[in-house]
Amino acid sequence: MDHAYLFLSTFVTLFVILDPPGLLPVFLGLTRPMTSRQRNQASLRASLVALGVIAVFAVFGKLILKYLQISVAALQVSGGLLLLLVALQLLMGEHDQVDEDGPRPVNVAIVPLGTPLLAGPGAIVAMMVAVQGAHGLDYMVVAAALIAAMVSVYVFLRFASGIHRVLKDAGTILLTRIAGVLLAAIAVQMMADGVIAFIRG
Repeated sequence: MDHAYLFLSTFVTLFVILDPPGLLPVFLGLTRPMTSRQRNQASLRASLVALGVIAVFAVFGKLILKYLQISVAALQVSGGLLLLLVALQLLMGEHDQVDEDGPRPVNVAIVPLGTPLLAGPGAIVAMMVAVQGAHGLDYMVVAAALIAAMVSVYVFLRFASGIHRVLKDAGTILLTRIAGVLLAAIAVQMMADGVIAFIRG
């Protein structure tokens, strides 16, 4: 397979699945209690976590799922349930209160941002398929496409602080509510896809 085509097709597939522009409202909602510096750290941490999780599944995915007797459909349903809980938190305003003196949550960079929002079933399966059809130097090309996609995600999230400064707190809260609705829809769709896959499987 032509390496340029393999890189481009893998990168575009991952970028569409990861959807960094669509992730911005959710990222702003989850990181609203953070300072600008903490938000930047969260963007880097979420990107690195997602990169690590996707890379591990790309190499050992089939072995892991087979050993644990877990199907991709199970990953979709469990990931959907987790996202639904996060969506309810956004809709109920649990991330709205900012305690200037207290500690700010940073674990949202790992869950749900790093996984399952970024390193979700879609991205994991896409990488497993890309690796499965690779030979020789193709593995390096696929790895480069994954890194390029995650760098793109980081760039989008890194500039979320500038968007927050423009929107101010009121605009960010409004965006958070919208993100909650969208995230709930994504969660329901993910669970529905998992249930359909269970039935077909």
